[in-house]
Amino acid sequence: MLNIVGRKKIWFTLSGILVGVALIAIAVFGFKQSAEFLGGTQWEFQVQGQNPSLPTVQSFFATNLNIPGAEISYDGTNRSFLARFNTIDEATHQKDLTIAASEWPSFTELSFSSIGPTVGAALKQNAMIAIGLVLVGISLYIAFAFRKASRPISSWKYGWITLLTLFHDVSVPAGLLAILGHFYKVEIDTNFIVALLVVMGFSVHDTIVVFDRIRENLLTHRGKAPFATIVNDSVNQTMARSVNTSLTLILVLLALYFVGPADLRFFVLTLLVGVTTGIYSSIFIASPALVLLKPKGEA
Repeated sequence: MLNIVGRKKIWFTLSGILVGVALIAIAVFGFKQSAEFLGGTQWEFQVQGQNPSLPTVQSFFATNLNIPGAEISYDGTNRSFLARFNTIDEATHQKDLTIAASEWPSFTELSFSSIGPTVGAALKQNAMIAIGLVLVGISLYIAFAFRKASRPISSWKYGWITLLTLFHDVSVPAGLLAILGHFYKVEIDTNFIVALLVVMGFSVHDTIVVFDRIRENLLTHRGKAPFATIVNDSVNQTMARSVNTSLTLILVLLALYFVGPADLRFFVLTLLVGVTTGIYSSIFIASPALVLLKPKGEA
């Protein structure tokens, strides 16, 4: 049986380093936000057969379409171009579409979206509200669900520890996206918010499994064993289930990352990192943190 609670300083130190690096990256680099949040146009297209070079496409946008500041990238997997530039109306879009088709007869539009800055700001605000409501709802639910396991830890402390693990689990993938955005121009969009919400839901599920076993053992063995021993036994009893359940999801995410759609790659990467940190926090952070919050004098 692993002495997880007894080595809690090691787990807390490792988590502190990971979260610290993530927070520094977010504070220093920030996030490279997509047009969904900042407003702007994203235009994905293919030019089959002719295969123009990236400089040729950039020159076309600057000269023929009069969009000198367009950011053009090429996706070798889908053999498509993605152009990002300022917001345009539908009439301009149709005119540019006609010009592109006359320049390249095999021009095929894959997707087009143009969002004004007001709409982008509203999307960002709604995303933050959604995350806040999820955090409040989860903490209240945990406090209510564990009201019968109030000794030696108050039920509301279970909720606070759950929020701590959620912060841990979302900050690490968020920090990774900040680093990727700074060095590789990876943008965050609404898919990033969805991924964080999924990670939070998965993390809470895994944490509740461990907490529920602690609650059962507290009710059964209260007064017969120290609280730290009960917590350590509970974690060991649920570890195999947590790892096996999470591993099946990780294998699916790995497959999606390597062979799935290119436009969902960083969405899947966020899930993959978040799920992995969620396994770690549920076993090595949440439960040992309960022991730290135990009042002095309690067994």
